[in-house]
Amino acid sequence: MGLFWKRKSKDQFVTLGLNEPRTAATPAPEPSQVAPAAVSTPVPVAPAKVEARIEATPRAPASATSGGGIKRAASEVPQAPKPAPSRSPFQTSVLGLNLSIEELQAQEAALEQEFSARFRRAVAATRESLSEKLDTVFQGRKQIDEELLDELEEALIATDIGVTTTLEILDNVRRGIARKSINDIEALKQAIKDELLKILHAAEAQGIASETSIPENVSPYVMMIVGVNGVGKTTTIGKLAQRIKAEGNDVLICAADTFRAAASEQLAIWAERTGVPLIQQKQGTDPAAVLFDSLKAAKARGSDVLIVDTAGRLHTKSNLMSELEKMKRVAAREVESAPHETLLVVDAVTGQNGLEQARQFLKVAGVTGIVLTKLDGTAKGGIAVAISRELNLPIRYVGIGEQVDDLVVFDPEQYVNGLFG
Repeated sequence: MGLFWKRKSKDQFVTLGLNEPRTAATPAPEPSQVAPAAVSTPVPVAPAKVEARIEATPRAPASATSGGGIKRAASEVPQAPKPAPSRSPFQTSVLGLNLSIEELQAQEAALEQEFSARFRRAVAATRESLSEKLDTVFQGRKQIDEELLDELEEALIATDIGVTTTLEILDNVRRGIARKSINDIEALKQAIKDELLKILHAAEAQGIASETSIPENVSPYVMMIVGVNGVGKTTTIGKLAQRIKAEGNDVLICAADTFRAAASEQLAIWAERTGVPLIQQKQGTDPAAVLFDSLKAAKARGSDVLIVDTAGRLHTKSNLMSELEKMKRVAAREVESAPHETLLVVDAVTGQNGLEQARQFLKVAGVTGIVLTKLDGTAKGGIAVAISRELNLPIRYVGIGEQVDDLVVFDPEQYVNGLFG
């Protein structure tokens, strides 16, 4: 699973200075510089017996501390260590300097297992639907024939993988059957999984598949979030801010959706909940002006990431699209190559309708990646494959639940394995 946000500037890492030249030791203070109250004649104690001697020394009651030496002895009695506060997986120090290698490995394995289980639960409805159809198709079959492939085509289309994508997958499967490399049902299932993974990985070559593709000296990293109202755009921004901030980054939110009053109110709630500063202005203000102020503020405070909300644009409203283009020009003028990502939020429940929205945004908004929300609420989770294939864009994040840490980096292997159980 790894980190949620992998882009780190140099000054966020700790150096142990092992390769640096040794500096001269700081000279000890002269006796005259030491406060008189701190001067005392130490009692020589053998190093191996220090711990035993401290334990054997009875603690003096508070009422008996009349001399300076007695007070000092009482203060030297070790106090019971305070219990370490519990840490959630997403509040742990990124560096993990307080953990041993074994503890870090165990923690990583636990997170990986938890992530895999959560992803499986998120695509459970799609998996059950697909498995039920596949079981019906394969039931009692020992050989692969054209009738089986036709039924398999219907099963894949029903999960919203899409007609074009399904036909491409089955064409490749037929070639495998002709070459005798696919000769039984298990080999057929594996071939379908391999085809899905090939599509998902191919999409990562386009757009922005990782924040690490932008040079580290470019700051702040500007993420512009677009999408129609109701797809979970505001919630996605709040969760993104929380997850990125939790790994030690300074995050700022820009409320550039001045078209809808409720948008700023909802963002304000998320900003307060996550402790992330929010730049906003009154309703009706030019969104480009709000973005300009936010960019100035982000540079002044040395923010690592600026997340920009935009109006819930319907792809039929050309004036709103031109407004978005103006915002992108302002961002590019203030920060090199900004916005560095333009993420389109798509509701997985809308299926092929969401894909059509994505096509329209792609023409004007310069979308670089997809955030797929509500993946846990649909039996047609195959839309992720359709988006990757038809838009040739990477899916950056997926929403797999209601909690703040239920926005996760999309993992093609986990997704495909979750679909097939």
